[in-house]
Order: sequence, then structure tokens, then C-alpha cells
Amino acid sequence: MNEVDRIQRCLDELRSAFDTAANLVERGRDAYDSDLAVPLAFEALSNRIGDLVRRLVAADSERFSASIWRQAARHRDYVVHHCDRLDAELLWRTVTESFPELAALVRAEQQTG
Repeated sequence: MNEVDRIQRCLDELRSAFDTAANLVERGRDAYDSDLAVPLAFEALSNRIGDLVRRLVAADSERFSASIWRQAARHRDYVVHHCDRLDAELLWRTVTESFPELAALVRAEQQTG
């Protein structure tokens, strides 16, 4: 698989992860607060998204140079290494505000890439 194909594959997997997150967000804040599986799923998605973003930045640091790409990778590191200190409100805001913003960039990359 060449670099262009790897980037496209990462973008496809990111889009799928963002779609999954959006479906969970549609369940609402009450589900997030009451169903332990939802925040755990958001943690797992943060991990997955951060790993994929890191691969994109490594593959083409110029193309994926906007700060939001690096922020997603750092968010992953925080979630993975500081899971005992995760703030529920911050995780919710990340998934409901930052994920859609990054998802829009992924869609734009898929259209132009």
C-alpha cells in the first residue's frame, strides 16, 4: 500500500469513528451521564481518533499541519495516560464540539485528496 492509499484509509477510518461518536451523541447528555458504556466508548473513540490522526500527521505533516490535528493526538495521549483524571464535562465537550470540527476537516480532505 502506498502513502496516498494509507492516508485515504486513515481518513476513511476517521470518518467512521466520527460517525460512531455522532450516533452516540444523538442519545443525549442524559445517556452520557447515566450509561457508563457511553463515556467509555468516547474514551475508546478518542484513543482511536488520536492514533489515526497521528498517522496522518506522520504521513504528511505539511498537509495535516493545522493545530487541531495535533490537539487530537494530544487529547488521545491524555485520555490514555490520565484516565483516572478525566473530566466528564471536558470529554463530553470534546466529543460534541471538537469531534464535529475535525470530522468536517476529514470530509474536506476526502473531497480534495
